[in-house]
Amino acid sequence: MNKLNELLQELGISKVRLAKYLGVSRQMVYNYLELDDLNKWPKEKKILLFKLLDISEDNGNTIDKIKVTTDYLMNVENRLNQSAKNSGGEGESYLDLKSLSKESQTLLTDIMNLLRERLDIEDRKKDENFHAFSYMYHMLQSMDNVPEIKYIFGYMSKACGFTNPEEYKFNEDKQFIFEGILYSALTLYNNGGASRSKLSESHRRFVQEIEKQKEEKLSRTQQLNTIRIQALKELGYSKIDDSNASEIFEKIAEIESRGSIVGTTDK
Repeated sequence: MNKLNELLQELGISKVRLAKYLGVSRQMVYNYLELDDLNKWPKEKKILLFKLLDISEDNGNTIDKIKVTTDYLMNVENRLNQSAKNSGGEGESYLDLKSLSKESQTLLTDIMNLLRERLDIEDRKKDENFHAFSYMYHMLQSMDNVPEIKYIFGYMSKACGFTNPEEYKFNEDKQFIFEGILYSALTLYNNGGASRSKLSESHRRFVQEIEKQKEEKLSRTQQLNTIRIQALKELGYSKIDDSNASEIFEKIAEIESRGSIVGTTDK
C-alpha cells in the first residue's frame, strides 16, 4: 500500500479526487489506503482503481512496475476527466447505489437533493447551512460510538411531526429517558428559564471536559508513538514495512503489556 500511496502522490491525485472517482467519501478512501492489502478492498472499487491506473493481467502491469511518464500521467488524467464527465461533470460526486436496498436508495437520493438545495441558496443562509451540515456530518461519523446521536435525530423527527412520538427504533428504555431529559432541557431553553449568565459555569465545565478529552487523546497518541519508536529500536529496525509489520506489532503489544516505555514512569 505504500507503493500505491507514493504512486498517487506522484500522479498528483488527491484523496478528494480519488474519492469522487471511486464514488465513496474521502474518509472511506483514507480507510482503504490504511489497509495492508489491495485484495481487502471491495472488489468493484479495486477494479475501478486498476482501470484508472491501467493495471491488468493482460499487460502485466503492477503498481510496483508502473513508471510515471508524461504519457502515462496524461492517460490517467484523461480517465479521471472522463469519469467526472460521465458522472455529471467535474466537481460532481458519483454514488454507486446498486448495493443498497430500494428504500435506502430513495432515502440517500432525498438527502442528497435536500443538501444540494439548502447549500445552493442566498449567501447568508448558504454559509449557515454549510456549517450546520458540517456539524451533521461530524455527528454521522461519530454515531457508532455515541448512541445518543441517534436519539437526538429521533427526538427531532418526533418534535417536528414526522414520526409518532411513541415510536422507538433503538433501545427503547434509553431512548425514552433521553427524550424526556431533552424535552425538559428544551422546554427550559424555549421558556426563557435559561440565560448565559446562569449557565456560564455549566458551559465552562463542558469546555473543560472536551479539552481534557483532547489532552487524553493527544497523550495516548504520543504514548503510542513512543512505544512504536521503542519497538523499532529493540528489534533493530528503522521503519515499519510489509516484511516486519507483524513482528513490530507483536513487540508493541509486548511493550504495552509490560509497561516499560522509555522516558515514562509509573504513577
